[in-house]
Amino acid sequence: MLSTMQDVPLTVTRILQHGMTIHGKSQITTWTGEAEPQRRTFAEVGERATRLANALRDELGIDGDQRVATLMWNNAEHVEAYFAIPSMGAVLHTLNLRLPAEQLVWIVNHAADRAVIVNGSLLPLLAPLLPHLPTIEHIVVSGPGDRGLLADTQARVYEYEELIAGRPTTYDWPELDERTAAAMCYTSGTTGDPKGVVYSHRSIYLHSMQVNMAESMGLSDSDTTLVVVPQFHVNAWGLPHATFMTGINMLMPDRFLQPAPLADMIEREKPSHAAAVPTIWQGLLAEVTANPRDLSSMKQVTIGGAACPPALMEAYDKLGVRLCHAWGMTETSPLGTMAHPPAGLSAEEEWPYRVTQGRFPAGVEARLVGPGGEILSWDGESAGELEVRGTWIAGAYYGGAGGEDFRPEDKFSEDGWLKTGDVGVISPDGFLTLTDRAKDVIKSGGEWISSVELENALMAHPEVAEAAVVAVPDDKWGERPLATVVLKEGSTADYETLRAFLAEKIAKWQLPERWAVIPAVPKTSVGKFDKKVIRRQYADGELDVTQL
Repeated sequence: MLSTMQDVPLTVTRILQHGMTIHGKSQITTWTGEAEPQRRTFAEVGERATRLANALRDELGIDGDQRVATLMWNNAEHVEAYFAIPSMGAVLHTLNLRLPAEQLVWIVNHAADRAVIVNGSLLPLLAPLLPHLPTIEHIVVSGPGDRGLLADTQARVYEYEELIAGRPTTYDWPELDERTAAAMCYTSGTTGDPKGVVYSHRSIYLHSMQVNMAESMGLSDSDTTLVVVPQFHVNAWGLPHATFMTGINMLMPDRFLQPAPLADMIEREKPSHAAAVPTIWQGLLAEVTANPRDLSSMKQVTIGGAACPPALMEAYDKLGVRLCHAWGMTETSPLGTMAHPPAGLSAEEEWPYRVTQGRFPAGVEARLVGPGGEILSWDGESAGELEVRGTWIAGAYYGGAGGEDFRPEDKFSEDGWLKTGDVGVISPDGFLTLTDRAKDVIKSGGEWISSVELENALMAHPEVAEAAVVAVPDDKWGERPLATVVLKEGSTADYETLRAFLAEKIAKWQLPERWAVIPAVPKTSVGKFDKKVIRRQYADGELDVTQL
């Protein structure tokens, strides 16, 4: 027996049309670094997206599922591309501007991008790559920048504003199959070549609905969200799509991502919500501590991409800003969990829930798998690798132009679950606590030591700015932890002091014997700790290590 319900495809096009009509007065504000930011309503952004779609079809010949790349900051023009490209049936491919040049070349060629829309300020990054990008036929430049850098390119160059000017403000949007590709992102390639994740219209639509749920970000048209998480990082965690669903105003920082301008944006534009990785909030905290700003408007922050140190949560609590832990990855669109405590608890009772990665929403199923392949209980104690499946979870990676999708054994189980590479426990009521990445856990004498737990404990010391812990070879125990710390300016703490501080929180056998002070913790292109760099530095003898 079939239902009597209408079968209306869930597409990005419908999100666009809803946002530009029902929420047409909502606004995207782009920071310019000048006296007045750029402001556009959703209606204006939707109209410009429609003009862009006409231009891409009529001028650039984009008439199917060709890939159109973006190399852009977070701004209104990038949002226009977010909607125009998928809605016309093409595929949006956001390029991570922080990746090494050779990885960017590999990604563009693997995706066979036909065109790229680029902010003028990023032309120095793009121009040297063009001789190695044979599939790029068109370059659309938005905003100020040195066009002379493109003098030798064989691709045709357009000015964004000139390209869309005078184009029709209507478009005969195709009725797309909701399972077709809408957008793609590549993993950051910390191990091996980057892998392409292709999101469907359906997965984006359902993910956007979940972002707007009260148990997730729960925002409305009375809110403004400061979208610091890059639009090239898993579709800015789904915020551009989610905002057009519910009319949430967006504040876009463009290239002004340093702590001082971010503090100025918050004080002046008064967002009620923000989203970014922990390193952003650590930098902002140092800025407002040295140069106080009014952050009182910002009641909630979604923080993910890496584990948030509890000490950072506590510091923002004192400022009246609540950090809400989230977990996800490129393959999960990215929303996997959010750490909203159960109702009816006191602040003290909430704390153990807040420091977890959070609870799984209805669209995500999870299981823990032990080292022997056994499925573990949700008892809050049994630790295993997290595997997930669901309506916005990847089931394969993109195989390249003309190639078949592929499912590496280390990333997908035989029965189709995504192996996340994260190790943790799940409580009986579905709260996830990650203890480490599978590749970062320290296997010492047959026991596991959580590098994340050691890092969080170290970063609670008042004189430690950052800390990263990695496994290093040990003749007796197989592996032991190496603690690398970034000390705050003027610190007088020595290794014995830090080890004694850890001993108050960590079992004695887990305490690191090897220590090194470093100027900064290496970061990946999306702001996560890049521990492979520290492991390499140790192996090459580049660190000044003291053994206690």
